[in-house]
Amino acid sequence: MFPARSGLSPRLAAPALACMVLSLSGCSANFGGSAATSTATSFSIKGIAHGGQQPLFGSHVHLLAAGTSGYASAATDVLTLGSLPTDLFGHYVTTDAGGNFSLAGAVNCTATAGNDQLLYLYSTEGDPQPGGEGTDPTPVPNPSASLLAVVGACSTIGNIPFVYMNEVTTVAAAYALSGFAIDGAHIGAPSAVAGHALAGTGITNAFNTALNIVGQTTGQPLATTPAGNGTVPVTEINTLADILAGCVNSTGPGSSGCATLFTDTNTSASSDTVAAAMNIAHNPAVQVSSLLGLANNGSPFQPFLTTANDFTLTVSYTGGGLNQPFCVAIDGSGNVWAANLVNSLSKLSPLGAAISGSAGYSGAGVLNLPTSIAIDNSGTVWVTSNIGNDLAKFTSSGAVISEITGAGIAGPTSIAIDGLGNHWTANLSNSTLTELDFSETVGIPHAGNNVNLPDGVAIDGSNNVWAANMGSGTVSEFNSAGMAVSNYSGGGLVDPIAIAVDGSNEVWVANGTGSVSEFNSSGVALSGSAGYTGGGLNEPEAIAIDGAGNVWVSNIGNDVLSEFNPSGVALSGSTGYTGGLKSPQSLAIDGAGNVWVTNTRNNALTEFIGAAAPVVTPMQANLTTGTKQPAQKP
Repeated sequence: MFPARSGLSPRLAAPALACMVLSLSGCSANFGGSAATSTATSFSIKGIAHGGQQPLFGSHVHLLAAGTSGYASAATDVLTLGSLPTDLFGHYVTTDAGGNFSLAGAVNCTATAGNDQLLYLYSTEGDPQPGGEGTDPTPVPNPSASLLAVVGACSTIGNIPFVYMNEVTTVAAAYALSGFAIDGAHIGAPSAVAGHALAGTGITNAFNTALNIVGQTTGQPLATTPAGNGTVPVTEINTLADILAGCVNSTGPGSSGCATLFTDTNTSASSDTVAAAMNIAHNPAVQVSSLLGLANNGSPFQPFLTTANDFTLTVSYTGGGLNQPFCVAIDGSGNVWAANLVNSLSKLSPLGAAISGSAGYSGAGVLNLPTSIAIDNSGTVWVTSNIGNDLAKFTSSGAVISEITGAGIAGPTSIAIDGLGNHWTANLSNSTLTELDFSETVGIPHAGNNVNLPDGVAIDGSNNVWAANMGSGTVSEFNSAGMAVSNYSGGGLVDPIAIAVDGSNEVWVANGTGSVSEFNSSGVALSGSAGYTGGGLNEPEAIAIDGAGNVWVSNIGNDVLSEFNPSGVALSGSTGYTGGLKSPQSLAIDGAGNVWVTNTRNNALTEFIGAAAPVVTPMQANLTTGTKQPAQKP
């Protein structure tokens, strides 16, 4: 059975925004473009619904718009023609014996600037027609058989001639929309998040991600992403589709395919295959072997896996000048920035398309062994240089603005930007923290408080500054004015190397020896004398907190990603999430719930699709006065 995550079972708590910061130690389709001004669209979309390679006869096909009243909020029926039949989910059209359907006429969806509804297809019931097309004059519905397929924004549906629905498109949608969904009828995000565009940008990028890995008109995994620089896990997608197919192509919940699927995914027997797919996406390390057995029974999608460590879906991206990428950060639009050890920057779109050129953005003259990167609310990019003893400033287009030296900056390893606009660097060479004020004219070194070889720095919701000290095995706290508050030990702190703060102002530290420590806002250790272990931890390098308060750690000792719930319980299994990582030095979480990891050894960025709960980006936006969003922990 799946373990409860953040208090809900089987699904983690409906994703919330984390007020959190990240310290990196040592280091296609466009649904959200210019929208029309109409509130209804006339169009004609044809499609087909298949279970495996068989048509689904008599399926109810719904056209729904993502909800806007909160995470996993109820979707809205936009197929509102009075002559169409209705069921629990709204109006629907019915597939014929060949699985074909047609949506034509006026659709009551909104396509206005700033409110361009995101649409998807959700089919329920359906007869898999095991004897061949048209052999059954009357469909015998399988109540467990359901499928998903992303359509697009209301303003773009006139350009979409055909949509294929099958288990492959269901897997793509379930994973990409994982941070915004609990089942096929509840996919959504808040319409606004305290003045930030997370809701719109995050879920829009998530919808786009589904079409970044699967063909909308073919229902097959793409070998590479549309931009050509991302490798899609075709075999794993096929395997997950095969796992669902055994239930879709059956008589329903009493069949062995459905019963095993629902038991292994902790899905109610009265639910459907879409909910089961989402539960796999939410809990990718659970019942892997048993689920894999379902994939090997029939297997309409080929090739498929015969062994698997976990069911995280990852895409590996190259290009854009990626060359020994060391640290990573996400900007307010969801673009991914990486600082390369060859003294350059790379920028990829939210879909992994290279924005920077083949050599990246040059850091010549200002970068010398970049060790950390942060982005402020204006989109300016800040990078520390460990050997260069400086802080470099770049525009959102990758052009050098300035180089800042002095003020005690010496061997900087980490940077964090507080809610007041001050920049804090951890200086390994002289055991200080440097504060550069928001005007960038005054730099102040802060020492004392047992700061000793600080390798990570983070900011809490009150703009207090926390540093992880490798030299003393402690954590130091300073107030927003840079005055020493206290120095903390215990909680399993050994070789603390990276630090982050969650939405409850609890402080999390990754220890290079293979554990994670947790402290409350008063510095009281919560993680016991040995810290939290397991989950694949092995020489951790970086740590981040997602919107549900779950903790993510990259490990260079065994090339895996670890995940813990807010209580420190490992969710990633004893071996962690693999995903083909090669020397994963750092990680960052975006507004769609994707986890991005740098691979220094193979010059790539790996995206774990929909693995985390969405967060506000950039990091500073979490700390800006009036926009702090605490993580929800039901």
